[in-house]
Amino acid sequence: MNIPGNIITLIAGVAMTLISLWYGQNHGLLPMAASNDAGEVDELFNFMMTIATGLFLLVEGVLVYSLFKFRRQKGDTTDGPPIEGNVPLEIVWTAIPTVIVFILSIYSFEIYNRMGGLDPMAAGDPGPQMMAHSHHHSELVALDTSQQNIALGLGISPESQQGINPLEIKVNGIQYAWVFTYPESGVISGEIHVPVNRPVALNMTAGDVIHAFWLPEFRIKQDVIPGRETNLVFTANQVGQYPVICAELCGAYHGGMKTQLYVQTEEEYAQWIQDNTFAMKESGESVAMNPVSNSDTEFLEPYAQDMGVDADTLAQLKP
Repeated sequence: MNIPGNIITLIAGVAMTLISLWYGQNHGLLPMAASNDAGEVDELFNFMMTIATGLFLLVEGVLVYSLFKFRRQKGDTTDGPPIEGNVPLEIVWTAIPTVIVFILSIYSFEIYNRMGGLDPMAAGDPGPQMMAHSHHHSELVALDTSQQNIALGLGISPESQQGINPLEIKVNGIQYAWVFTYPESGVISGEIHVPVNRPVALNMTAGDVIHAFWLPEFRIKQDVIPGRETNLVFTANQVGQYPVICAELCGAYHGGMKTQLYVQTEEEYAQWIQDNTFAMKESGESVAMNPVSNSDTEFLEPYAQDMGVDADTLAQLKP
């Protein structure tokens, strides 16, 4: 029984669509989602995987079909047909990717904007200094009256939600470690602890070269730049331990610039702050110490063991 070609094409199209939709939601390529914004990023990634799977099946399917359908028959020594091209076909396979890229651009821009990537209303505030925010998320943009100093950032704006007190943490990225300072308590640590379901505002700077603060499970990454402050605001919604990775090539030991982020309950976080505040006082470390006057080596030495920084790494740090 000969099945018409259009029926075969229809069946193949339906099969490719179903496979693409299934794999786009079940690829298993992403780590667990542990922040409020991770779901939106995952939706965008799943949409891209669905499209990519469909295009892969289409292109490879046509290629495999052509290998068998148009292969040279045994004993055939003639030349192939002199095909010059097919203008309508070339228009179609140029237009389709163009439309796909345009759709992805709009979708990804909307996700980025909701996460605080851009705020077109920022320039409309006449105040000397402002925190620009959208209806849900915000990019932190500070404008000075004399000149525009833009503080780059990404994340939810705690100021846009009344009654929410964000946890502010100062982050210093240096070769090759992260140093976290908690202004509320004075605790300084080589690992970061945050309470679950509470906005966390990271005010980040680098002491030497450009670094990048990356939380894969939170789907966020922000450059950490010498001489200027960048901000990253997020809300963790899953208790657990997550890696913090430098995603910017920062030197010979870049691969070892890692630490851990611990998302804890409010009680566990309060206990950690209390224990570390007591430990710092017992060890004679001043809670109000000013790290600016110290060299990188002096600054890191009291916390090297906790951060997993060995003596050889400390020796590489020059004042």
